[in-house]
Amino acid sequence: MENVQPRKYKTNPKIFLLTAFASLLVVAVISIAVVQSHKNHPNHGGDAVVKTTCAATLYPKLCVSTINAAATAASVAIKSSKDVLITALNYTISTVERNYFTVKKLGRSRKSLTTREKGALHDCLEMIDDTLDELRRSAAELKDFGFKNYSLADHKENLMILLSAAQTNQESCLDGFSHDKADKVVRRALVVGQMHVFRLVSNVMAIIKNLTDTEMAKNSYSSPERRLGENTNSEWPEWLSAGDRRLLQASTVTPDVTVAADGSGNFRTVSAAVAAAPGGSSRRYVIRIKAGVYRENVEIPRSKTNLMFVGDGRTTTIITGNRNVVDGSTTFNSATVAVVGDRFLARDITFQNTAGPSKHQAVALRVNADLCAFYRCDMLAYQDTLYVHSLRQFYTGCIIAGTVDFIFGNAAAVLQNCDIHARRPNAGQRNMVTAQGRDDPNQNTGIVIQKCRIGATSDLRPVQSSFPTYLGRPWKEYSRTIVMQTDISNVINPAGWYEWNGNFALNTLFYAEYQNTGAGAGTSNRVTWRGFRVLTSAAEAQPFTAGRFIAGGNWLGATGFPFSLGL
Repeated sequence: MENVQPRKYKTNPKIFLLTAFASLLVVAVISIAVVQSHKNHPNHGGDAVVKTTCAATLYPKLCVSTINAAATAASVAIKSSKDVLITALNYTISTVERNYFTVKKLGRSRKSLTTREKGALHDCLEMIDDTLDELRRSAAELKDFGFKNYSLADHKENLMILLSAAQTNQESCLDGFSHDKADKVVRRALVVGQMHVFRLVSNVMAIIKNLTDTEMAKNSYSSPERRLGENTNSEWPEWLSAGDRRLLQASTVTPDVTVAADGSGNFRTVSAAVAAAPGGSSRRYVIRIKAGVYRENVEIPRSKTNLMFVGDGRTTTIITGNRNVVDGSTTFNSATVAVVGDRFLARDITFQNTAGPSKHQAVALRVNADLCAFYRCDMLAYQDTLYVHSLRQFYTGCIIAGTVDFIFGNAAAVLQNCDIHARRPNAGQRNMVTAQGRDDPNQNTGIVIQKCRIGATSDLRPVQSSFPTYLGRPWKEYSRTIVMQTDISNVINPAGWYEWNGNFALNTLFYAEYQNTGAGAGTSNRVTWRGFRVLTSAAEAQPFTAGRFIAGGNWLGATGFPFSLGL
C-alpha cells in the first residue's frame, strides 16, 4: 500500500504498440455501442424514465447513452426505473465479457512482459471472472427480489455488497500495475476498459439505492412456496443445514480429512487437502490441520464453498510464506493464504508472511469471499498483513500484527475482540493500522474495529517514539473506517489519522471514533478533516455494529464463534 520508489526500466517499444492497440480496441467497443444508440434512437416511450432514473447516478450521461444503446440492440421497451436497472445490469455483464477477451489478448504477448506484469494480467483475468460471477449473482438476486426467505433490506444488502465487490475488482486489477514505471505502461492499456466497467457498476448501484422497495419488487419472479418477506427460520441462514448447525456449535469438531506434515493424516499439505475437497459443497467440509509449520501458498478457489480450517492452536498450526512485491509478486498474489470460496471458516491457525519490512507489500491472508469468519487466528506480517479485499467478513479473538497499512482493502469487515499490534518498521517509515479502499460513495463497505485492543509489539514499544503510528490513512477517495469501544494504547499518535497524499480524500472519507478508552484514545488533538468525526451517541454508532453492518443476525450465529451484534 505504501508508495514505493519505482525501479528504472527501459521501455520496450512493443509494449507501447500493445498498449495503444488494447486501448483503441476497448474505446472502439464502447464507441460503437454509444454511436449505434444515437443512430437508432430507442425511445420506446421511456426517454423520460431513463433520464429521471439516470439523474441519480454519478455518471448520468454514460447511464443514458448505455441504456439507449442496450434498449435499441435488444428492442426493449423501457417503461419503469426497474427496466432501466435490469437493462443497465445486462449491459454491464456483456461489457465485462468483452473486456475479459481484451485483457486475454493483451496477455498473449508474454515475451515482452516482466514476471510481475504476467502475474498482474493473470490477477486481472481472475478478478474479471469474479466480477462476472458477482454481476450474474446480482441479476439472480434481482430476479428473486422480495420473494426469498429474507427481508427486502437483506435483498438490497446482498445486491450492494456484490456490486461493491465487482467495482473493487476493477481497481484491484489496475493496482497490480502500480509498482514500477514499466508496470504503469501496461496499466495504460487496461485503464479505459476497467474504469468504464467501474462506472457502469457504479450506475447500477446508484439506481438500486434510489429505487423504492415497491419498485424493486414489482413484476419480480414469484414462487408459490414463498411469500414476500417470509422467513420461517430467522435464527439460521437458509443455506445452513441442521447438520452444519450441530457441527459449528459443538465443543469438538470431527474433520472430514486431516492434514499432517509428518504423514500421519490424509494429506501432507494444506493445498492438497483443498484440491481434494468437493466443489460447490452444500454442507460444511472440515479440514483439520495438525500442529506443524506448513510452508506453502494456499488458495481456496471460488468453487470450494463451505470449507472450514481447524488448527491445533494459533501457536502450533502455522501456514507461512514469503511472496512479496520486491521479489516480483503483485500485492494481490503475494498472499500466503487466499480465500475466494464463500462461507469459509477458520479457527486456531496462524497465517503468516515472513518477507519482512524491506520487501514492501507482502500479504499473510487475503479474503475476497462472502460470509467468512475467523476465530482465534493470527495474521502476522509487516506491510499489508490482512487484505480484506471484498464482500462480508468477520474476525473475532484474532491477533493482527504489521507495519504499513496492515489491515487494508474494501470489504465490509468487522473485527471484534481482536488484538491489533503495530510492529517495528524500517527506519523512516510510519505505521498505519488501516488503509480502507472504498472508492464509491454508494458502496456498503468499510472496516469496523469494535471492542478490540490496539497496541505495539515488544520490538516496537521501547522505540515507538521514533516510529509514528496512526489508526489509518485513506487509500481511496471514500475510505471508511470506524474504531469504537476499543482500548487504544499510547502507540497511536495524538492526531490519530494520517493523510495519503496531501488533501486527497480528506473531505470525502468517513473516519469515526466512538467510546474508545486508553492512553491513545483522546480526541482533543485529532485531525480536523471534514471527513473525520467523533460519534457522540449510540444512534450514530449503531449502523456500524455487526448486526447492522454485515447483516450479522443472518449468518454469524451459524458460525459457532462468539460475537456481539450490537454495542
